[in-house]
Amino acid sequence: MTHARRLPEGFLWGASTAAHQIEGGNTNSDWWEFEHSGIPYVKEPSGDACDSYHRWREDMDLLAELGFTDYRFSIEWARIEPAPGEFSRAAIAHYRRMVEGARERGLRPMVTLHHFTNPRWFAERGGWAAAGSDELFARYLTAAAPIFATDVAHACTINEPNIVAVMAAAQAALASGQAVNLAADPPAPDEATTDALVRAHARAVETVKSLAPHVSTGWSVANLVCEALPGSEEVAAAFRRPRVDVFLEAARGDDWLGVQAYTRTLIGPSGRLPVPEDAERTLTGWEFYPRALGDAVRHSASVAAGTPLIVTENGIATDDDSRRVQYTTGALESLADAMRDGVDVRGYFHWSALDNYEWGRYEPTFGLIAVDRETFARTPKPSAAWLGAIGRTRVLPGEA
Repeated sequence: MTHARRLPEGFLWGASTAAHQIEGGNTNSDWWEFEHSGIPYVKEPSGDACDSYHRWREDMDLLAELGFTDYRFSIEWARIEPAPGEFSRAAIAHYRRMVEGARERGLRPMVTLHHFTNPRWFAERGGWAAAGSDELFARYLTAAAPIFATDVAHACTINEPNIVAVMAAAQAALASGQAVNLAADPPAPDEATTDALVRAHARAVETVKSLAPHVSTGWSVANLVCEALPGSEEVAAAFRRPRVDVFLEAARGDDWLGVQAYTRTLIGPSGRLPVPEDAERTLTGWEFYPRALGDAVRHSASVAAGTPLIVTENGIATDDDSRRVQYTTGALESLADAMRDGVDVRGYFHWSALDNYEWGRYEPTFGLIAVDRETFARTPKPSAAWLGAIGRTRVLPGEA
């Protein structure tokens, strides 16, 4: 039996995207270079992606028409600073037009300042772990200030820093000839990269506040929802700490903390366990586990006590849109449960607005809106109308 919960006044209701995954042609990015390196992990390059660099107006029109009130998108450092200290006025003006375009359509923009990708020159000098990376990040944000100085209420400094640090560890392992299975058993985050990202986040908050004091800042963390089997609680805590908790602790005192959750990670006496054989899997191979979202916000609230939460990503890779509705219904019910229990959640952004490039391949379709790979035609799925309608009614499904 279910009943409904009305969303609080001002609750953010949107969908998320990332620049590299939808824009296309991001040739100055380290990921573009990685896509063309010949590594087996990459099944296909991003190419034109969704051509959203040119079609962003159409994307925003659809989201606004569907009923969403907010749109989270990222700006691309590699476009804004293609060479060290050399800033593109045209790229800055482009992203500024996106902010203004969102406002014109009644969408509140949440701007992500870094979503996985770096300029090639930044990667070549050693990436985040190299000395002075926080200063270079602050320099980029200072140059990009015209984008977010007005009409932007929320800025996400760094998307999933814990996954950025995992990728740094994976790249180091691959460079030394070690085998890495990112899907089944990714390495623990690189410690030097973790430390650097925490410094960069603090520096970014300071920089944004100095340039635009009204902007509410935070970062988003991939909450792995480590579920311990009986007797494995200490193992789960030790597993979770470097992968999640240190990043949640860094958000204490921030304006908000972004929570990103898709599934759970089972932990046994020896560590991470595979997905149960009888479990339904998504196109990414993850377990279909909607209630991960409620678990994630509860855990985030316990570690970063007092910091308001915003769900910045939650969704499912599936080619069966009815399963997307089913998954998201369960996720929102678990979110409503947590909110009823006093967890301070200020918004929800679904991943993703579009079927897009999922870091090495196009097969995992997370989008509320389908994109034709040949013509780039956009077609909203039934899940998009269903989820957008919640933005109009402001009523959230909730389990009694």
